[in-house]
Amino acid sequence: MYNGDVSAFWSSTVEEFLRTDATRLQDRLAHEHATRFRGQELQQLRAWKSEIDWLAASLSDLPGAGRWRILFEYPLLRLGRRIDVVLVLPNAILVLEFKGQSYQGSSAREQVEDYALDLQDFHVGCRDHPILPILVAPGARQLPGTLPLALPGVASVIETDPAHLRDVFVLLQDVLRFSPATLDVAVWEHAAYRPVPTLIEAARMLYSRHGVAEIAESHADPHNLTRTTDAILAVVDQTRLEGGDAILFVTGIPGAGKTLCGLNAVFGTGAASGATFLTGNPTLVHVLREALARDAAGGERGALRAARQRTKSRIQALPKFRDHYVATGEVPAEHVVVIDEAQRSWSGDYAVAQTQDKPVRLTASEPAHLLDIMARHRDWAVIVCLVGGGQEIHTGEGGIAEWGTALAARPVWRVLAAPDLPNREDPRQRLPALPGLAVDPALHLHVGIRSIRDPNAAAWVDAMLDGDAPGAAAIGTTAFRLTRDLDEMRRALRHASRGTRRAGLLASSGAKRLRADGLGAELEHMDAGAVAHWFLDRWPDDVRASDALEVVATEFSCQGLELDHAGMCWAGDLVRVAGQAEWRARAFRGNRWTLPHGAEAIANRRNTYRVLLTRARYQTILWVPRGDAGDRTRQPSEFDAIAGFLMACGVPMLEADFIPEPASSAMADQALLV
Repeated sequence: MYNGDVSAFWSSTVEEFLRTDATRLQDRLAHEHATRFRGQELQQLRAWKSEIDWLAASLSDLPGAGRWRILFEYPLLRLGRRIDVVLVLPNAILVLEFKGQSYQGSSAREQVEDYALDLQDFHVGCRDHPILPILVAPGARQLPGTLPLALPGVASVIETDPAHLRDVFVLLQDVLRFSPATLDVAVWEHAAYRPVPTLIEAARMLYSRHGVAEIAESHADPHNLTRTTDAILAVVDQTRLEGGDAILFVTGIPGAGKTLCGLNAVFGTGAASGATFLTGNPTLVHVLREALARDAAGGERGALRAARQRTKSRIQALPKFRDHYVATGEVPAEHVVVIDEAQRSWSGDYAVAQTQDKPVRLTASEPAHLLDIMARHRDWAVIVCLVGGGQEIHTGEGGIAEWGTALAARPVWRVLAAPDLPNREDPRQRLPALPGLAVDPALHLHVGIRSIRDPNAAAWVDAMLDGDAPGAAAIGTTAFRLTRDLDEMRRALRHASRGTRRAGLLASSGAKRLRADGLGAELEHMDAGAVAHWFLDRWPDDVRASDALEVVATEFSCQGLELDHAGMCWAGDLVRVAGQAEWRARAFRGNRWTLPHGAEAIANRRNTYRVLLTRARYQTILWVPRGDAGDRTRQPSEFDAIAGFLMACGVPMLEADFIPEPASSAMADQALLV
């Protein structure tokens, strides 16, 4: 299992590599491997011997290559894997993956391309330089007479067999002679590498007992995440030593890493305290449990069932946790509970009404019950409430005010909160002035880490949904593109999803009329198997995967999770009205659109789109249908108004910068030839 070590097994100049005895180098790699991994030593030694021999033959007497830097087994924290070899040239980075006779071409190409993409996104030393992924394997297709153009960014994968590797280096030198030699090969490996893993990747890392120190926003404040995590763990440690009950309210902008901080309290540095992660989001439960179980099982079918059982206690459905302890009166096994999206907990009236005919009847609000359950510990207990903004999509969600009411009646709890909670304008989301309430700036996450290339994406979404076109345009966005063509969106998503980058289609649960455009298949968020396949498996191996771009996930299916590239399908449940500044929320009833009653229902519809628009790590393509003049439920004027407003907010059309996906790898070679 990868242990988060951030150093290469071997690093030197090519000149020094060529002077080094091959056996000595092999022994060094074996020693480094033995300190980190177990098993497969003999197979790995044979692989290294072949790599060393091939590289030595290819680099010997190669003009200028002696000054290059060579690194064996370079770590990629986000992927939990190591690159076989990195060659750092004065004007490019070469990423080499070696495979044996049994290699699978498509999966191997995807692997080395993903390594290169990871370096491009998260390694400071790779910015503004060409990164060329090279797959070296016996039987690989022959190198073409020309190579991909050496521009900044990740080139197409170059495939070659070992006998032609030297030819690759020679041709690359010829291609790269026009690129400026601005890379300092001696310091490249020490440049900052701050990966931003997906939530699933981060959970896997933390479950394997790794911390979040290396998980930081790659383009902004790298201390934002660790500061909040440290603040949470400090309160847990203090409460454990001194006794009593404490509750923390952690806030943050969408995609800032609140869930990641919570998972660290459960799996990471805070794991020793005994903790569980509670969420009312069934999709999040299904996907995280299955991802951790698959990772822990290591591909062994017989171990998967046991691994699934182990993850159940660490990630729990909040309603089941609540009902069990309300019914039994038992003391929870965990001293620490982390509650995801705590502002979505049920109000007292709603909780009573919803459970009056259920086996377990609630007599108070969810916050009140959860506080009483954890207070059964005679020594100490901590509740960590993760508080999102604009994520309320259900009726009956009491907001933070419901927690304030419950805490006011239970003054034994020590309360710590982010500074913005006592001052929020919305009374439902405001924490009242409680006795002994302390605010801590470290409990607010102000840096977005989900949107990797556009840190202002969440602010832009807020302005756009507020109907503020000038404000949204002033913020600007690189995270969104607009199209009126569904097929074009699918082609663009496939083109963008290189390596293991994941794409998927999203739509509101109120998007009932999208079926007229062929999007009637909706992911069932209560089906554990369906959501696991959609989020974890890959197309074309599995047509149930999100990458198949056939089934749409709604806000109930994707809240709390993320995609690398999203295709957001706009529908008629949130439209623009000529002459009005605000969005109009609608619900489809029978055969017509109706206007919802009440401020909560209208706010929930806007929040639905806020959730959907903040799922992508790289880019969201907004598809606005053209409508049908002959269908009164799909009027073109309404969709034209939506598209016009999005453009007024600064969203460019997709056609302006979209390169259609090539039909074959051979065509890709021709399109990118020098």
